[in-house]
Amino acid sequence: MDLRKSFDNDVINYDRWRPRYCNELFNDIIEYSKLNVEKESLEIGCGTGQATEPILKTGSSLMAIELGENFTEFTRNKFKPYKNFQVENADFEKFALENNRFDLVFSGTAFHWIPEEIGYPKVYNILKSGGTIALFWNKPAPKGFDDQLHLKMQEVYQKYFGPEIVEKARLERENPQERYAKIKGTIERYGFVKAECRLYKQVREFTADEYVSLISTYSENITLPEPIKSQFLTGIRDTIYDFNNNIKVYDTIDLYLARKP
Repeated sequence: MDLRKSFDNDVINYDRWRPRYCNELFNDIIEYSKLNVEKESLEIGCGTGQATEPILKTGSSLMAIELGENFTEFTRNKFKPYKNFQVENADFEKFALENNRFDLVFSGTAFHWIPEEIGYPKVYNILKSGGTIALFWNKPAPKGFDDQLHLKMQEVYQKYFGPEIVEKARLERENPQERYAKIKGTIERYGFVKAECRLYKQVREFTADEYVSLISTYSENITLPEPIKSQFLTGIRDTIYDFNNNIKVYDTIDLYLARKP
């Protein structure tokens, strides 16, 4: 299975449980890019529109590109009232776009699916001089890495995914400064200038069943074969039940902004 399309078969669950982004993030993007009704934006990987509407509300013309057929249809209907919106069911890597066309190109928790040697040069080419690239990712974490619920859940993850995968995820969460520097460096290496990272915090709270519904939308869990998938999800559900049927997720949203000179 193409992992980029793994989400497309459960659109309703995805739209319900995937996190939205905070207003402060969109305010910063809009201010940085000076969006208005005379400008044009492109969203890469709109999913079910978690990051779409705040940009539409500026009045700028917005084109979205989405690989999933079901996502595309869902989002087209969702934002039908907006006359400044169009969505294309296409692969951004292959879709023909005019050079020097857009004032803003943005992507929420999707740009990592595109090889950097293809994605960044293409964004650079289709942006106008002075145009903005805005990339953001949600990075969920426990309240603390010594949290007992987190440690018990890690035991379940190790059982079904192996210690190497769990350790890799732990190192990324515990050493975010390295991540910030790497992504900023990558953006500037492809010709953008004055890359910066801004961070936003939010907290989400779930019951065991709600949390399982959320992680059922993650590509690595969607593609687990049965009966392993059901056993893994049951293990996570039972662990949360043992901790008062409640889990809090502490999100950090990384926003990267830069300009085409």
